[in-house]
Amino acid sequence: MAVTITKDNLAEETASGLVLVDFWADWCAPCKMMDPILEQLETTYGDRIKFGKLNVENNQDLAMNYKVMSIPSLVLFRDGKAVEKVTGLYPKEKLAKYLDQKLASN
Repeated sequence: MAVTITKDNLAEETASGLVLVDFWADWCAPCKMMDPILEQLETTYGDRIKFGKLNVENNQDLAMNYKVMSIPSLVLFRDGKAVEKVTGLYPKEKLAKYLDQKLASN
């Protein structure tokens, strides 16, 4: 299960390896559509990539810091540093291909 990310634990949770953080909100319909996709991907990639969820309503400063202007946005961290961001609703297959590429370049 994805870890809940806040300003208090972001640095610790993203410190090592690949971490995919989902920036979302309760009122966001595409975010709700993305949830089951991310859960399925976590089942597949959970031993190699950590998954996190950050509610932008409670963490607007972090959303601004990572230039998240629309949601859902997925920010990929590598060893504590945000390296890429993808925004919008993505099909499972497209996200899986993206994650495969990131793992291959790890």
